[in-house]
Amino acid sequence: MALRGWSWSSALVGAASAAAATVVVLGRPRDPTFHLISITLSSFRLNLPLLDVDLTLTVHVTNPNLVPIHYAPAIISIFYAGSHLGSALLHAGSQPAMSCQLLHLPARLYGLELAHHIPRLLADAARRQMTLDASVDISGTAQVLWWAHRFSVHVDSHVVVDPIFLDVIDQENHSETHLYLS
Repeated sequence: MALRGWSWSSALVGAASAAAATVVVLGRPRDPTFHLISITLSSFRLNLPLLDVDLTLTVHVTNPNLVPIHYAPAIISIFYAGSHLGSALLHAGSQPAMSCQLLHLPARLYGLELAHHIPRLLADAARRQMTLDASVDISGTAQVLWWAHRFSVHVDSHVVVDPIFLDVIDQENHSETHLYLS
């Protein structure tokens, strides 16, 4: 059995294949992560006969991808007991590749919807646990060399907070990214 001699072309093909496989594995789009860090009461707004509540949500966002992203503004819908309780605003922005940042999102809870749930809100305040759900669709572009690829991220959050001190007790976040290659 004779062994073949060393071949530079085979070595180059092997190295190129290994490099391509590495790029595919490391460069595949990954879902960003979102964690609500804190909720801060900003103000009360009198909306006779009710009171709207303004909050600031501090969210820790991680972009695990190898490319920077730019995203458009989006409205985050906040739900309580299946009802649309309020919304938060995500301003347009960008995030570098493989980075984390804190976003401060202005939010408003509507007094009229709060009034519809007074018995449940009082029970939650007594238990010191209030369950909120949030949903948002974020669209933007990911810059890969000279091409900007469009993407969208859908995020669903389930958050348990202390309604008295606004502490985040527990949360479960799920995000799903779609990359558009056209």
